[in-house]
Amino acid sequence: MATDESTTSPLDKERLIAWMEQGCKPRTAWRIGTEHEKFGFYKPDLSPIPYAGPHGVETLLSAMAERFGWEMVHEAGLPIALQQGGAAITLEPGGQLELSGAPMKDIHAAWQEIDTHLHQLGQICRTLGIAFLGIGAQPKWPFAAIPWMPKGRYRVMRAYLPTKGALCLDMMTRTATVQANVDFGNEADMVLKFRVALALQPLVTALFANSPFIDGQPTGYLSYRAHIWQHTDPERCGWLPFVFEPGFGFARYVEHALATPMLFIYRNKTYLPAEGIPFQAFLEGRHPSLPGVYATLADWEQHLTALFPDVRLKHYLETRGADAGNSATLCALPAFWKGILYHDDALHACWELVKGWSHAERAAIHAAVPRLALRTPIPGQRTLQDLAQEVLAHAKAGLAAHNRLNAKGCDETMFLKPLLATAASGITPAERLLDAYHNRWNQSVDPVFAEQEFEAFLAECG
Repeated sequence: MATDESTTSPLDKERLIAWMEQGCKPRTAWRIGTEHEKFGFYKPDLSPIPYAGPHGVETLLSAMAERFGWEMVHEAGLPIALQQGGAAITLEPGGQLELSGAPMKDIHAAWQEIDTHLHQLGQICRTLGIAFLGIGAQPKWPFAAIPWMPKGRYRVMRAYLPTKGALCLDMMTRTATVQANVDFGNEADMVLKFRVALALQPLVTALFANSPFIDGQPTGYLSYRAHIWQHTDPERCGWLPFVFEPGFGFARYVEHALATPMLFIYRNKTYLPAEGIPFQAFLEGRHPSLPGVYATLADWEQHLTALFPDVRLKHYLETRGADAGNSATLCALPAFWKGILYHDDALHACWELVKGWSHAERAAIHAAVPRLALRTPIPGQRTLQDLAQEVLAHAKAGLAAHNRLNAKGCDETMFLKPLLATAASGITPAERLLDAYHNRWNQSVDPVFAEQEFEAFLAECG
């Protein structure tokens, strides 16, 4: 959380670029982080769990802190997050619970962290009669039924974002994702990784497509979560065409962030509306609500968290294109990106596959993938399924070359198995759910809560 620090001497663009450059790390210090979100529900009637009450989120956080030694984080006197050893458990606006994992040396360590988290969570959930669902969009409950979490930034976002996109409140309350965070060595390395990761985000959306339902019915989309994000706020979301243009680097991303309207300002332990003013004006002391007050680095860091492109740059790169899934697939995403982005041959080979696409072709792929997933056409009279098999071969080779083994002698390629199966069959997780809806579930989404419940997958951990 940003501090209340203020200053009468302004920052400038060069200092912000220098702040970005501080993210550069030697290869020996590269780590990978995994974040995942999940929907809580009350088991007797599948309803979303509220913040307060004996079966609510507040009780859950308090129990996790008491039983497992997590440190509680409060806002306005209310528990809103937990911290422990570089990891955090946080709340999304509609009560989605997120584990923001600590940066890890390999995917085996990331899996152990998730394993521990799910077992701890499972113990608390059983005492409260609640559970968590791994899926990309809330399948049953309408927006009006979703409880809002008591966090100041969400109050401000709830008021501002509807002026920008028709589905922004659904984004806040009814979507869940899994995300991988990766390091870079220098500016050139950042640029190449950013370009490859951004070009491949539609492929990731297709491979992880796992949100075919909303309001209890099929939507016609395989990743309705991705569709929602395309109707949130075009000024801060999307695929950033300028990343593929000559001269892209830290400075160009800073220019983009400076031109993007702020969502909020944090002062006196309170989130204030930013009135849609670009950060550049605040940098220069020209914000109409705070005339003569200049932005601080804490304000800058806060602002960067309120940009939501498919790949986001801070002191590392965040890849943000995947639907949430169950515990069997959570580590597939960091494994995919580590295999590609942390091995030079795989990184350059994947860039060769996508570097020739035009802006128009990228835009068309981005627009089509929420509905078509692996059937999305790409240049060369091919589909994303064809690309998936090539890219996954490079990811697998990259992971094998790292030769990071677990106690059983297995390398990190084991975590790619769900993706390899999806790419080979062309059948996404969403299509398997739709088949169950039509053929096993009597056209009801209720069974998805049991079949995608995290508790059902705990035996697969480790």
